[in-house]
Amino acid sequence: MSVSEQPAAAPDGPVAEIAAGYAVEGAALDLGALLWDGQCHPDARIRVPLAALNRHGLVAGATGTGKTKTLQLIAEQLSANGVPVFLADIKGDVSGVAAPGQDGERVRERAAQVGQEWRATGFPCEFYGLGGTGPGIPVRATVTGFGPVLLSKVLQLNQTQEQSLGLIFHYADAKGLELVDLKDLRAVVAFLVSDTGKAELKGIGGLSTVTAGVILRSITAFEQQGAGGFFGEPEFDTNEFLRTAADGRGVVSVLELPAVQDKPQLFSTFLMWMLADLFADLPEVGDLEKPKLVFFFDEAHLLFSGASKAFRESITQTVRLIRSKGIGVFFVTQTPKDVPSDVLAQLGNRVQHALRAFTPDDAKALKATVRTFPHSPYDLEEVLTGLGTGEAVVTVLSERGAPTPVAATRLRAPESLMGPIDAAALDAAVKASPLYGRYAEAVDRESAYERLTAEQRAAETAALEAAAAEEAERADKADEAEKGEAAGRRPGARAPKPEPSLAEQVVGSGIFTSLARSIGTQLGREISRSIFGTARRRR
Repeated sequence: MSVSEQPAAAPDGPVAEIAAGYAVEGAALDLGALLWDGQCHPDARIRVPLAALNRHGLVAGATGTGKTKTLQLIAEQLSANGVPVFLADIKGDVSGVAAPGQDGERVRERAAQVGQEWRATGFPCEFYGLGGTGPGIPVRATVTGFGPVLLSKVLQLNQTQEQSLGLIFHYADAKGLELVDLKDLRAVVAFLVSDTGKAELKGIGGLSTVTAGVILRSITAFEQQGAGGFFGEPEFDTNEFLRTAADGRGVVSVLELPAVQDKPQLFSTFLMWMLADLFADLPEVGDLEKPKLVFFFDEAHLLFSGASKAFRESITQTVRLIRSKGIGVFFVTQTPKDVPSDVLAQLGNRVQHALRAFTPDDAKALKATVRTFPHSPYDLEEVLTGLGTGEAVVTVLSERGAPTPVAATRLRAPESLMGPIDAAALDAAVKASPLYGRYAEAVDRESAYERLTAEQRAAETAALEAAAAEEAERADKADEAEKGEAAGRRPGARAPKPEPSLAEQVVGSGIFTSLARSIGTQLGREISRSIFGTARRRR
């Protein structure tokens, strides 16, 4: 695939003026050909400089307008240029990037319209799945690595509860209690509202029983959705996304999400964790000739829906600063209004597919979208509602960092398979990966849950031993007193009171009371386990 040739001479007038804005000296991705006045101009090529891809972007448009194929087109050209790519496969139809495309009349027709030399080509891919749900190499995160802000978002906590969760994380970190999976977090929360643990947080605000109950119930609901497997070890190293293949092409990492597409907040928040983890690990590199990775954030509106102020601020900061680490981020959604304005302002590359204006709200969204584009000779309201599938309005950043002219564009056809590969081929690709042996099996080592459980058992054992010792001491004293009374008893004195029966002795003893209390505690713990989702394993 050739992505760096110079465009041929374009006609005079607006077509020539727009095409001149997309002339690129260095390496570039070829998006397609200019549309003007209903005609496609294959010599007027619409291109985006490779160096501008770390300035982030937005791919938007109504359902069925070709957003997924645009992602595939950009991903395969990035891979061809040695740039790794991350794609979230929400519907399960992006896996075809690993296989050569299928030739056909429609493909040849599109290639001829845009001046494309189409060749069926597959690209190096790795397939991942969240926590081993569905096909793919399992991607897991520890609770500590995920952090309280992102976890609050996925648990749908309010601001007060989010602050309390941050306090819990702070305590666990200070005490060396590792939060690996959700049972670790649940154990720490339960401890901090127990009689023993209440005093631990008094100096820094405390944790109310009501808030702890909300957090525990949220964790339980989260686990009932099957999310427990997403947290644990081995924690996935997001630097795996930065690999290139032996032939120099960038590896396309495809996160397979069809099995969790009914949990939108979960997968959108996990995508944000991946991006934040990359941000934390990578050094500052400034502007590069090509990015280290381009990350496509599909169904982006789900990420921002119901998000707290802290969460939005975290996203904005990550997007603003990660550019200098060589990472480009593309948000994929239906309309630009789905993305907060502070984030939208950071997105220098725009590919806007068709919008519909069937309702007053649609019409309002259309007008708002038009206002986000630079001044243009097009009537953008008319153009955006008249675009066909695989057509888009484009503006990107030029090599000197200025926005290019707005260009209605007929996009090129992807050269990989426009559809999913079959399940057997996907499974074989996953198991053949060198990463499969590293991440496939979950590991459950000692962490906060095991430590707190062991300490609780030790405390109960010590209490039982102390109660037994106290009872033994009382028995010795009573025996000595009885012997003294027997020695000093006069003839004819009242007969001693009959000794209590064995059952009476046991019931009345202090150790029985202690044991009853311990049994009550154990019973309460078993009830709690059933409420909080940690019932004993069946034998």
